[in-house]
Amino acid sequence: MKKIEKAPVDPVLRKHVEDLIKFKGGGHNEGEVADIIENALKLLADVKDKGDVRVIQTAVRELRYAFRIFAPYNHKRKVTIFGSARTGADRLEYQQAAEFGKKISAAGFMVITGAGPGIMQAGHEGAGPENSFGVNIRLPWEQGANPVIAEDKKLISFKYFFTRKLIFVRHSDAIVLFPGGFGTMDEGFEAITLMQTGKSQLMPLVLVDKPGGTYWKTWDKNIREHLLRDKLISPDDLNLYQITDNADEAVKIVARFYRNFDSTRFVKDQFIIRMKHEPSHSALAALNEDFADIVADGKIHIVKPTAEEKEDNDRLELARIGFNFNRRDYGRVRQLIDVLNGF
Repeated sequence: MKKIEKAPVDPVLRKHVEDLIKFKGGGHNEGEVADIIENALKLLADVKDKGDVRVIQTAVRELRYAFRIFAPYNHKRKVTIFGSARTGADRLEYQQAAEFGKKISAAGFMVITGAGPGIMQAGHEGAGPENSFGVNIRLPWEQGANPVIAEDKKLISFKYFFTRKLIFVRHSDAIVLFPGGFGTMDEGFEAITLMQTGKSQLMPLVLVDKPGGTYWKTWDKNIREHLLRDKLISPDDLNLYQITDNADEAVKIVARFYRNFDSTRFVKDQFIIRMKHEPSHSALAALNEDFADIVADGKIHIVKPTAEEKEDNDRLELARIGFNFNRRDYGRVRQLIDVLNGF
């Protein structure tokens, strides 16, 4: 597959763009903004269809606004709650989602939902508007934002599902799914796929049944009896999600994931895992013995912040381990994170 290469810089055009940025007063990430402007100008020659250009126009506008709304809260971890918009307040699942929202916000997390009724409203009711974000989608036949978040400044409405989905993934530190329809299934499978392929940070993905319920247990049975049995997925991929029928347990799964672990990043061929406390020498030896199958070359070792991380001022205060990851077995990396959280 051909990679889209960055085009050579036109020095004359770049000078005009830089002058425009200076005229605007400058600001953050001027080099990246200049590249966006130059690519926007290329639309004049490259894209004739006005509808296609409007997709780009709307997507950039929506993403810019959404990132601005989330920016003041970047220091707080967030949990996205998905579930049916059709679940009434008298249903056990609704009450369970409200309980989870309340308890996860008490544990220091903010809550993101699609801002609609049902499970989404329940999550907001539990967390309260001060701890909630609404990431709404404009649909002609659905109700608007639920009353908990409708007047809040942290409500964002999107025209396109793909920009909305990007915001969910970009700003989520955990995803919790209650029973729902096609949309809930879609979000769940997307989250698993992005983690399985390394296109998003690993995070807790918790599937919550009502007490004694079988919604997610049946889903899991289908995964095992068809995808796993037919070797369409790896056995380790099952580590990417967990199932419970208890709101307290769901809160514990999310909170435990960040007890020591913080985040990951690739720096060239090295896979960096950042955490609060580095492993001891004996623990590091155990990691190398237990997870040698995911190390493509060399060993897992304690590392200092890389030059790239220093340039980005990226979590420099944290401890780190690094290794040459095979870029395939993310389910095993999920297990590795669980071990690191036990230190």
